[in-house]
Amino acid sequence: MQQDEVAARVRQVIDAAGVSAREFARRIVIDPSKLSRSLNGTRRFTAAELARIADIGAVDVGWLLGSAAGAAADTDAAGRTVSGAAVTASPVRSASAPRPPVPSPEGGRPLQIVRETVRLIAERGFHAVRVADIAAACHTSTAAIHYHFPGRDELLEAAVRWCMDEDTRRRADATAGTRHAGDELRLLIELQTPRTEQQRRQWCVWLDLWAEAARSTTVGRLHVEYYRQWRGTVADVIRRGVEQGVFRPVDADGAALTLTALIDGLASQVLAGEPDGRDDGAPGTGAQAMHDTLIAHVDACLTAPTAD
Repeated sequence: MQQDEVAARVRQVIDAAGVSAREFARRIVIDPSKLSRSLNGTRRFTAAELARIADIGAVDVGWLLGSAAGAAADTDAAGRTVSGAAVTASPVRSASAPRPPVPSPEGGRPLQIVRETVRLIAERGFHAVRVADIAAACHTSTAAIHYHFPGRDELLEAAVRWCMDEDTRRRADATAGTRHAGDELRLLIELQTPRTEQQRRQWCVWLDLWAEAARSTTVGRLHVEYYRQWRGTVADVIRRGVEQGVFRPVDADGAALTLTALIDGLASQVLAGEPDGRDDGAPGTGAQAMHDTLIAHVDACLTAPTAD
């Protein structure tokens, strides 16, 4: 089957899902730019990507590829008709293809695999997590894991991307509608302070992935991309605060670099210390101490003085 025909069928799956291409990329855990290039015919979908697309779209991989099995299922099964298209997407998969058990978990099997991978990385560290552990957590087989993510490198890349997307989504949700730049910066600091179990787990994953980024070109590129976006977000808030008169007239990019570096350094100390913020009687290194230190930095270095 020609590459453009595969792309056309993938577009039908996206249309049937009723979501944007960016959201669909998030669900199949790939870079949106990769999905765009594949849909435009300048990049081929990998076998694993087609497997994840089939899982999310509840269609047969053979149908995506135009194989005989897929075409037969197209004709014989009662499937969904995509609006404006003559092709019906069938939920029937080839009997010989590895597949997760039905019913599929919320968000689809690929997202479940990635979520469980992230949870296990947080608990044990990436190199201590086996594919068998992930399969057990997902109540499926190792073959099903490899069906969606053939190797550990691809699974790690998907885990990093999922963490990036979740972190970006949480920030966007928390700051939506916030107009005062000072309030928004304090919200961002609060989100990055590891108070809750979920926040601590997320930070544990980041610490493990930092080490991987130093060794892996792929993860390193994702790390650079994420931090470019994160520092850009902070710089934009600071820049807006300067315009509002909330912050001093500072170099927003430089101030963002300093603040994000402070957040990273303090968070690593919090995670290494005692949960109550004390370590052998030393000054507090807990979440509240981290938060107070960051707010003090903002007040001393960024907040514009008020007129008496």
